[in-house]
Amino acid sequence: MLSACSSYPPIRTAENVDLSRFMGKWYVIANIPTFIEKGAHNAVETYQLDQDGNILTTFRFNQDSFDGEEKIYNPKGFVWDKTSNAVWGMQFIWPIEMEYRIVYLSTDYQQTIIGRSERDYVWIMARTPTISAQHYQKLLQIVADEGYDITKVQPIPQKW
Repeated sequence: MLSACSSYPPIRTAENVDLSRFMGKWYVIANIPTFIEKGAHNAVETYQLDQDGNILTTFRFNQDSFDGEEKIYNPKGFVWDKTSNAVWGMQFIWPIEMEYRIVYLSTDYQQTIIGRSERDYVWIMARTPTISAQHYQKLLQIVADEGYDITKVQPIPQKW
């Protein structure tokens, strides 16, 4: 109920997402982590469209260090907003789908921000394991502009 009283407008989304271009490998540059992601190193999310238009997802990372135990999760994505393709439901456990909003997507499909209306989790991702400090600050500013507490955003160590 308190989230309805938020002083922020609804979180925005990318105007239009070409799902076929969005598919593929995305390195997690920074995030406000969920409980399963705490301590993640070399975090990568990979998307693949299935024949029904759903998104098969592989999320993998090493726990607590670069050579830590590899964790792999395979949630399934469902496009909720078929006009923009920017709002999905991500299902880790049936039948629960968590909101997944493509808040920002660069025109060249090289950087993206994934968020949620509750502003509890956010992911800054790129097609490369690192991005310039300038690009990172730009993306972090977008996260701040959407009403997130950016002091909670944590860089994800990437070493390939």
